[in-house]
Amino acid sequence: MKNIKGPGIFLAQFLGEKPPFNTLEEICKWAAGLGYKGVQIPSWANSYFDLQKAAESKTYADEIKGLVNSHGLEITELSTHLQGQLVAVHPAYDELFDGFAPEQYRNNPKARQEWAVQQLKYAAKASQNLGLNAHATFSGALIWQTVYPWPQRPAGLVETAFTELANRWKPILDVFDENGVDLCYEIHPGEDLHDGVSYEMFLEKVNNHKRACLLYDPSHFVLQCLDYLDYIDIYHERIKMFHAKDAEFNPTGRQGVYGGYQSWVNRAGRFRSLGDGQVDFKAIFSKLAAYDYEGWAVLEWECAIKHPEDGAREGAEFIKNHIIHVTEHAFDDFASAGGDESFNRKLLGLD
Repeated sequence: MKNIKGPGIFLAQFLGEKPPFNTLEEICKWAAGLGYKGVQIPSWANSYFDLQKAAESKTYADEIKGLVNSHGLEITELSTHLQGQLVAVHPAYDELFDGFAPEQYRNNPKARQEWAVQQLKYAAKASQNLGLNAHATFSGALIWQTVYPWPQRPAGLVETAFTELANRWKPILDVFDENGVDLCYEIHPGEDLHDGVSYEMFLEKVNNHKRACLLYDPSHFVLQCLDYLDYIDIYHERIKMFHAKDAEFNPTGRQGVYGGYQSWVNRAGRFRSLGDGQVDFKAIFSKLAAYDYEGWAVLEWECAIKHPEDGAREGAEFIKNHIIHVTEHAFDDFASAGGDESFNRKLLGLD
């Protein structure tokens, strides 16, 4: 068994214009002061990190790595969640998602998609230059608007959508393979890859590509009423990243999974700071340890109630206390009778 690495922290929800959140140097100093051992860097935050430069310049990548290391931290992974979303966008969402791209690519879906694809390819090389072996992203969505269809979906619509989605991602997956990096899709409502079944449909379309892996985040499964522990049993060989994020689901006679168009505070299902929700993290950490997960446990803070700095401070301690220092021998070794093949055959009455 392997020891899970951590605690790490995803910086996306903490970036800001005021110290200590306004530069990579300052935010690393802040994270280290809370007890974090790693930072997951959002690649779209250009004032913190230049993705293209990290892909094209090993010197720059080494400088970024050195800056992070100088605070006693490691880079856990890079993230292209926003760029990955733009690899596949249904026209109904064009205006809403335009804000994820630089201004020169807005109101031009084709150019925006081409930019996003190139960003993913940069991320593969940048990850290699930084010495990373996993990367986080979203799949995007061509068919999410029909997830609970009315009127019913036309025959073949899902097949066509997933064929196209795979065609867009296969060349990207190949680039990640060339760079020795696993591309980990965060399975997430709003993405075409939102549960196990949809992931399997995609995996089949990309010929079970060895780099088409998973970012495990149990919070999204609590909100879908999906068995997030069984999910680990099914997909553990593909789980290469882990977001430690809590959630709760409290349905009433007035609302359930869909939330009735309410704000996050008022939804039946909502994200919570670590330890404040319903996720059984003891069971999760135990399963991941038993399956030899050797990646990072990274806090993704999203909570509609608690202050983010409180969530970050508590999250570091929470993850540290849940990481299992795995045993190197069986608990009953003290009672071992020893033996070899001859002795074993004798005990079985075979000789």
